[in-house]
Parts: sequence; structure tokens; C-alpha cells
Amino acid sequence: MSALIRRYAAELCHKHMLKPNYPTLVLTCHISTRVAPQLNRAAATTGLYGFDQLKTPKGFQRFVDDAIERSGELVNYISSMPSSAEVVRAMDEISNTVCCVVDSAELCRNTHPDREFVEAAGKASMRINEYLHYLNTNHTLYAAVKRAEKDGHLLAKEAHRAANQLRIDFEKGGIHLPPEKLARVNQLNLSILQLSREFGENITIDPGYVDIFPASRIPKHIHHLLKPIHRFTSGTSSGSLGSWNNMKEKGLRITTDHRTLVSVMHWVPDEEVRKMAYIQGNSVPHANLEVLDKLAAARHELAKMMGYRSYAEFVVKPNLASSPEVVTSFLHEMSKMVRPRADEEFEAIRNFKREKCGQRCIDLEPWDETYYTAMMKSSAHNLDSSTVASYFPLPQCIEGLKVLVNSLFGAVLCNVPMAPGESWHPDVLKMSLHHPEEGDLGYLYLDLYSRKGKYPGCANFAVKGGCRISETEYQLPVVALLCNFSGSPGSSTVRLNHGDVETLFHEFGHALHSLFSRTDYQHFSGTRVALDFAEMPSNLFEYYAWDYRVLRTFAKHYSTGEIIPEKLVKSMQGARDMFAATELQRQVYYAMADQTLFGEQPASSNDMSSFLAEFKMQYTSWKHVEGTNWQIRFSHLVNYGAGYYSYLYAKCFAATIWKKLCQEDPLSLTAGTALRTKVLQHGGSKEPAELLNDLVGEGILKHCDGGIVPDITCFLEESRLVVGRR
Repeated sequence: MSALIRRYAAELCHKHMLKPNYPTLVLTCHISTRVAPQLNRAAATTGLYGFDQLKTPKGFQRFVDDAIERSGELVNYISSMPSSAEVVRAMDEISNTVCCVVDSAELCRNTHPDREFVEAAGKASMRINEYLHYLNTNHTLYAAVKRAEKDGHLLAKEAHRAANQLRIDFEKGGIHLPPEKLARVNQLNLSILQLSREFGENITIDPGYVDIFPASRIPKHIHHLLKPIHRFTSGTSSGSLGSWNNMKEKGLRITTDHRTLVSVMHWVPDEEVRKMAYIQGNSVPHANLEVLDKLAAARHELAKMMGYRSYAEFVVKPNLASSPEVVTSFLHEMSKMVRPRADEEFEAIRNFKREKCGQRCIDLEPWDETYYTAMMKSSAHNLDSSTVASYFPLPQCIEGLKVLVNSLFGAVLCNVPMAPGESWHPDVLKMSLHHPEEGDLGYLYLDLYSRKGKYPGCANFAVKGGCRISETEYQLPVVALLCNFSGSPGSSTVRLNHGDVETLFHEFGHALHSLFSRTDYQHFSGTRVALDFAEMPSNLFEYYAWDYRVLRTFAKHYSTGEIIPEKLVKSMQGARDMFAATELQRQVYYAMADQTLFGEQPASSNDMSSFLAEFKMQYTSWKHVEGTNWQIRFSHLVNYGAGYYSYLYAKCFAATIWKKLCQEDPLSLTAGTALRTKVLQHGGSKEPAELLNDLVGEGILKHCDGGIVPDITCFLEESRLVVGRR
């Protein structure tokens, strides 16, 4: 954790990812040049994302050089003892300058089809991180920030908050420690960064696979997801009875990456195939057992050196929850409330399996859950996934985003042309968020189609944060929204299942948080907020993907243009709620595992497997499968270590906001204006509790043992998650 870059990354179970964001501010005077690019310059040639330096892969070297040169000027300026207000602004411009490089390199590494660009971005990332080490251990900067914080009475409220946060973030990097301890902290931070990258690379390199023969054991409609393979078997020759020849048998290789594994669990009736895929998919990459051990140990040592009992305390302290004890108390309460309903759901699934399998059914296994719950949902609500998808062609879903922006905020999402060189792939679209009275508010890149080498999930990447440059000029925020939908632009076959629609709306919530942000300092732009508040807007926007009053404005049949029937939407909602308690249990389990892994006693691999098995029995109704280790491909433990609980916080906050502000009229301009002016535009410039209370009043949060927890009432009631609340 550094003063100039705070990494915020989030992912909801298996589908949503908010990629790292890097906070910053800005300098308005005394210094001449700026790194900030001019976006959308007519038809002039530019570089990636509008940065002139990035016209070629080699441009990344110049991009870093320019950022270091500019930051050096600003460091010298701060050394000249300017006013406290100018110190804060200069610090923010350093952050802004460096973050443009870091964010661009991160986006390029994860999306660019040209290996030269990817490798150049990787080198740039390493160089700029080395320079960040210099900045984050610069005592001149630290002293200037501390001095500015003490002059709080001379600063505007947001400037004082920025000075306070910068000082705290500097100290989280260990700058206040004796030299030998600071050196060790720096070693640990570097090790943590390397281990985090290794964890992700291992998942990509070793997704695992299972070979299935014959191919007929797998339904034909998912064969396209799998790799055809063959083997030779002995058999009789048709030409001569009794003679033996090698026969070629067709099979299929299941690569057990998450997306493929979910399809196999959903559609394959052969229980043995599901079992093999489940065990393999939850046992690789084996190398991550050691990586996770080392990561937990390094984080624990880091936290201890910084004066904390655990890494969990180090992470949770600055958030709403404020302590691991408050988090675990919240999780225990939720677990206790939902257990009876979850047990009912488990029994219903087991009974359904026994009805289908008869005497062959021994018990309900983890690889049965997705298969039988999907069958039960379809049977109970007469749902067919292809029928649902026929109402969600991707172009119409993008229209749905435009409807939301216009109805809620009186703004318009407009397609805008890109300058030559700005885009990284022909499929990428660029949109401006435009308000008729305020002009352009920000820019959004959409990279929605799956392709080889691209980041495999759904994510929001920062390109630039918003910040005030002068009294009349504002640096507009720029973000990139990534998904991996199958198909190609213009294809009539690009139709989304509803889970993908929900994901698109979730990520769009993150994007709007950044695009509507109007903070003075980039340090607070958009999603650069407390960890357990960051996912609230994205979870709130998931509700719009389920409400019929919203869906009827854009969900239309790809061939007939028929508006999605309300009866079908009600069936979808009913199916969603059927096993809501089971899903909530799973999230509580993940969150408790995350807190424990990074708790006061870091676990070894053996200890980890033991407590995860114990926790699964304690917090869910399902058994643990001996030998499996789901945690070794659960990237949230890396990206959001000790912060996974924040998703449940966000769900509770979003449920209350939806019920109290949005449910009566989900497309209300009044509700949208309140959401924008009271939450989104403030980013991290105000305390989250203040923003939440201002938006909906009392009843959204509670104070608990020095921390804050969300009120869980609306969240539990909306899906009837508590026995007796029908």
C-alpha cells in the first residue's frame, strides 16, 4: 500500500472484477507542462487511449521517461516549501502523472493482441513501480504532506482529507519506520507483488483438464467449448471376423477453466464426468498452494512490522468495518439468519436428485449442485436458457445502458469516433457520457468480445481519474469496461444469457461511479473509496437488470422485436430466488475463509485445507471434497485479501437503497439525481457513512464495536432468505 497508488481490486464470486485503481490529485500552477493527453483530437493520429507517446510499443519507454521527468519537477517544486494547498495539489499531479502510466500499462497487458505492446507494457510497469519505490520512500514528500495535514485550518475540506489520506498511505508503506525495518517492508511489498502476479499466471498456465471418452458422454450443444481428441482402441475389423485392428475413438478434453467448468456442471448428465471435472477444476494449479502459503506469510509479517496483529486488521482498519472482529460478527449474524433456509434448500435438492436417480442415489455431492438446481429452476419456472437469451442481443443490452443513463441522470451515452491509433482492437467501441447542460462528463471504452490472450473475466480498468486542473478546466475520467462475450460485432448470434446481462450492468455501475465523479483530487476519483463501499454502486445496478419496468425498454427478441414478456421475467426472478440462501452461505464461507487465512495465525497449506474443510461444514450445508483446494484459483484472496466480506456489505447497502430510493420508480430522474449528487460525484472525498446516510437517511447502517455494519433487513427480506419471512 503506497501513498501514491492504492490498489483496489474486487471480484464477486466468479464473475465480477473491479481492476486495480490508483488514486491521485493535481497541480494547477507554477509548473509548465502536463502529461495529461488530449482525447478525441479530430482525425489526428494519436497513440493508445489518446496518449501521444503510445503510437508504438517503444512509446511506453518514452511514456515512463516523461512521467519520471515530470514527477521530478514536481518533487523539486514541493522541496521549495510551497503552501500547504500547493503541496497537496502537486502530490496529486505526481500521482496523476504516474497513474496514467500504471493504468495504461495494466490495461495494455491485459487486452492488447500485439505481443510487442504487451511486453513493452510489462517492462513499463516494472520501471514505473521501481520509480514509485523512490517516491514512496521520499522523506521530503512525507514531511511536506505531514506539514500540510497540520495546516488543516488553511485548507479546503477535501484538500485536508487528501493530506490526511496521503500521510496515512505513506505510513502504510512504512516510511515512518527505522531504515532497517523500512528496507524489510519494501522487500515484503515487492515479494507480495511478485507472488500475486505468479498466482494469476499459474491459473492461466495450468487451468487443468479432463479427457472424456467417448464424446457422446457430453451433450452436443457444449461440444464447441471443448477440444476434440482421439485415442486408439482395439476392435474387430469389418473385413475379417475375429481379426483385431486399432480403432480410432473420438473424445473431448474439458479444460477446467471457470467458464468451461460452469457449463459442464450445468449441462452434463453423467455424474462421473461432473465429478472428474469438479475435482480437477478445484485442484489446480497445484503450484499455488505454495504461492498462497508464501503470500499469507509475507502479508502477516508486513502487518506485524506495521504494528498490526494481522494482515486482516491492516486491511480492515481504514474501512467502514474498522476491525476483523466487526467483520466476523457481521458474517456470523448473517450465517445464523440464513442457515435454516439454506438447509431447506439443500434437502429440496437432495430429494430432487433421489427422485431422478432412484436407488442409485447415495447422497448429494458438490458436483451435483449446479446440475440439479438448474434442472429444478427450469422445471419450476418453465425456463429455457436459449429462450431467455433470445431477448438479450448484445446491441439491445447496450441500448439498455443508454436508457438508464438518460432516464436516471438526464445524460446521453454517445458513440464517438476514435482517432487513428487510439484503439487496441477493431471490436472496441468508445462512448462519451454527455449531459446537455454540462457537456461531456467522461469517456468509456467497451471491449466486450472474447479473444485469445485477453483478460478472461469481466472488469473495469481505469485509464484516467477525474480531477480539477483549474477553475475552468476538469480532467475528464476515462475507463474501459471489459467483458468476454462469445461472438463478434454485428453478428446476430451474440445473445447474452441473463447472468451476462447482470454482469454487464454490474460493471457499468463501476464505470458510472468513475464517470460521474467530480472530485477536486484524483486521489478520490470514482471507485477510489473505502474497500467495503466500492462495490455498492455496481451491486445497485444489478437490480436494473432484473426489473421488468427497465427490461421492457430494451429487452427485445432478436428476430421478431417482441418485448420480453412480463411472465418470463417473473419466472426468471422466481428461479433466481430459489436457492438464494445457498448462494449467500457460499459468500459467507468465502468471506470467513478470507478473514481466517489473513488472520492472526497465518495458515500453512495443511492447516489451510483443514480449516477450509471445517468451515465448509460450519458455514454451509455442503460437504468438503477431500483433496480439493478451491482457494488456489480464487484470485480474490490475492486481489482483495481480507476484504472479500465487502461484497456482502455492498449487497446489503444496495438492497436498502433500492427499496428506499429506487424500487417505486426505477427510472426516476429524481432518484437518479439523488444517487449522482449525494454519492457518485463525491468518489472518496467524503466518508462513506456520511454519503449513505445522506442518500437514504437512517436504517442503512449500524454502529457496532467501533465499526460500521450494514443493516441486513432489506437484503434478507427481498429474496425471503429467512425462514418465516414469506
